Parts: sequence; C-alpha cells; structure tokens
Amino acid sequence: MSEKRALLQLYRPELSLLTDLYQLTMAHGYWQNGDYDREAIFHLFYRKNPFKGDCAIACGLDTVIDYLQSWQFHREDIQYLGSLKGNDGRPLFDESFLNYLQRMRFECDIEAVPEGTLVFPHQPLIKVRGPLIQAQLIETALLNMVNYATLIATKAARIVQAADGDTVLEFGLRRAQGIDGGLTASRAAYVGGCHATSNVLAGKLLGIPVRGTHAHSWVMAFSNELEAFRAYARAMPNNCVFLVDTFDTIDGVRNAISVARELRSEGHKFLGVRLDSGDLAELSIAARQLLDEAGFPEAQIIASNDLDEYRIQQLKERGATIKVWGVGTRLVTAYDQPALGGVYKLGAVKGPEGDWHYKIKLSEDPIKVSNPGSLQVLRRFEQGQPVEDLMINSLEESLEPEAGQQPLLQKIFTKGQLVYPRPDLHQIRRYSLQQQEQFAQLNIKAYPCNLSAPLKARKNQLIEAQQFQNQ
Repeated sequence: MSEKRALLQLYRPELSLLTDLYQLTMAHGYWQNGDYDREAIFHLFYRKNPFKGDCAIACGLDTVIDYLQSWQFHREDIQYLGSLKGNDGRPLFDESFLNYLQRMRFECDIEAVPEGTLVFPHQPLIKVRGPLIQAQLIETALLNMVNYATLIATKAARIVQAADGDTVLEFGLRRAQGIDGGLTASRAAYVGGCHATSNVLAGKLLGIPVRGTHAHSWVMAFSNELEAFRAYARAMPNNCVFLVDTFDTIDGVRNAISVARELRSEGHKFLGVRLDSGDLAELSIAARQLLDEAGFPEAQIIASNDLDEYRIQQLKERGATIKVWGVGTRLVTAYDQPALGGVYKLGAVKGPEGDWHYKIKLSEDPIKVSNPGSLQVLRRFEQGQPVEDLMINSLEESLEPEAGQQPLLQKIFTKGQLVYPRPDLHQIRRYSLQQQEQFAQLNIKAYPCNLSAPLKARKNQLIEAQQFQNQ
C-alpha cells in the first residue's frame, strides 16, 4: 500500500491548529500591524549533530507535504479560536482576524533537501518563502515533523552501520512515545536503513516489511517449552523462529533443534532462534555451535534486549554470531539524545519598496548566530565523491551551480502548489543508503561545510551593524 496520505488516514484532514499559541498571537499581531502579507524567508535547520556524531539523515518531508497540502483553518478551528479569552476576559482574537484565517489558503514556496540526504549543522533542511503570516504559522508543525523523524533516521543509520551488513529490525512500538511516535519511528528507522519493523500498522500504511515471531508468554502458556515450540510450528510452519531464553537458553536451543528436525521432515524451513537475555555474545557462540552440529548452518541467530549501536559493536568485537538484530527501545526513544534541537529562523523580509531586509539572530553563544538571506547549499563532487558543502545566499549569488556542484534544496511547493515528484518510501531508503555509502568512504569529521565569501561578508556586516546599534 502506498504511504501517500498516511498522515490523513490517522488524523483529521485539517491540522492547522497543530501549533503553539504564540504563533497565532504573532500572526494576529502581523495582521493588526498590516505586515501579514510581507514576503518573508525562513529556514529550518539544526545546530549540533545528534548523538555526538558527524552528520544527520534528513527525514520527515513526506509528512510535511501531506500537512501543507491540506493546511487550512476550518470552521471548527475558528470557533475554537474564537472561544479563547485574554486576561481581561475578552476574546483573545479579533473576529475580523479569525474571518481572515478561515479564508486564507496556503501559497508559500517551499524548498527542502530530499529525505535520506546526509546533512550537517546550520544547513537548511527546509526553506519557506511566502507571506509572513503563513510562514510563521507553519513553523511549529514543520519542526515537529522534521525534528523527531530526522533524529530517529540518524539513530537507525548509526545502528545499521554498527551491524555492518547484518539485518536490523525495528522492534520499538511498545516502547515508543505514543501512537504517532511509534509510526513515525518505524518510518524513520526504515529511511535510516532498518530492514523491517514489528509495527503492523506501519506495514499497512507505509509498505514497510514486517517481521516477528512469538513472545515469552507463548512458551509460558504451555506445560513445557518443547510443547510450546511444537504448537507454534504447527500453527506457523513458515515463520519458525523460536525464542529460546524463557527458562534456560541452551536447553531452549536444544528444544528448538528438536522441533526444527520435525519441521524439516515435513518439508518446512527452520529459520532460527532468538536470544533476549543473558550474555548475548557467549550464548550466540554456543547456540551457533549447537545449530551447526545439528545440521542447521543456515539457521540464523536473532538477538534483542536493549540493543543500540554501542552494544552491537561490543558484541561483534567479542565474536558474537548474531546475524539479525532486533532493536527497540534505544532506537525509537533516541536513547542518549531525546531531541534534535532543530530551529526555524527568519532570514529576510521584503520591505515596502520591494527590497530585501536581511535578518540575523545574535547570541553570546556563536553556535546560535543564524545565517541571513535565502540560503541554498551546493555540494561539490570530484570523481563522484562529495568533497565540500558551500552555503550561499541566492538573493545575492547565482543559483546556477558550477560544474560538479549539486544544489541540495529542491523545489517542493510553488505558490502553494506541489511540484515535487514524491519518491516512494523504498526509493527514499535506497537513496539514504547511497548517501551513507558515499560518505562512509570519507573522513567525515574533516568534511568542509563553508559559507560563501559573499554570505560570510553579509553575515559579518549584519553582526557589526547590530553591535553598533546596541552600543
């Protein structure tokens, strides 16, 4: 089933109130001051690589597209906003402003990096250009949809890289942060490189391959483990991976082998065993020996139990014979970094005379100083390998890339109309893996991400001017 419109299959068609109140109070202010239709440019980006890593995997754009295609304030939304009161007990918003919101239709230009693109701090993942009031109102939803998805896709990529060619399954639904957290995590993990998910709803809505066997409760429901394995084999002869650690892991492997022989005699293939506790390295080595001696060298050893990239790497270093990794809690909760920290900053506003006024956010913390203008990132290649990212201000510099350069931001919406040929989820995953492969051959810590000379000069000029004004 196509993933398109999955957002709208889960939620009401209109999500315009998926925002913070201050976006609406600012919108009301812009409207009152007559600034609401001034053209503005905003950029969505993050400041620090997640997980103390070297990059991130952009994700969440397809959900953003669904959201923006149906972005509209409906009558029920306006009625709710009209019920809000200020400190004086009077309506928070003017009725004429609410009438304007109900008539408003999305008309911004959107550019974004394709999902699966390997990106770096301060590079815009999304650029919004359009009426100030609209660009402001969609901020919170865009951050919500991109921050978490990018975080999980990046975590998944790290885990897949640690698995080094082994199969990685996303098993995190029961520990995910709510229903949407579970679905978003399954999708983002697949983009990051996971091979399948246990989440059946994600399989239905998004077309992600689903995998799963049985739990400890299945074994505990029978009088003994051998009986439980035999009953499962009768019920699911084409899906026989046995969870072997309910009582004693090694005895569990022996029982699994007994049933595996029975399966083979009936013409069915035994897929393997799953380990979920204990010393996974030692147990996997012992299990591999038993399986090989019993004539099942093709049977796989699957492991779960609070795995992440660090533990997988440690287990591999200890000689674990695990070939399939079921990763749950530490993937879907982005264990050791709960948020990406993406932000949405104003880069320029058009003045009454049609000239652009550049904007910059200053801070005593240099990492929080934003870049002005209308940003684009040009990735330069030599012999098919990326060698440098250059950020430019397209209001002052040519958008025509030189030979060997590729613009990362692509047109998604023009005047509110979708112009982007949306790839399916499997194409996005393949692109993500290609990106990871390209950069795996580089010293990514030393990969240069620079500002063009004109952009750097404009930024310094604005910093100096702002500092002079504050003297």
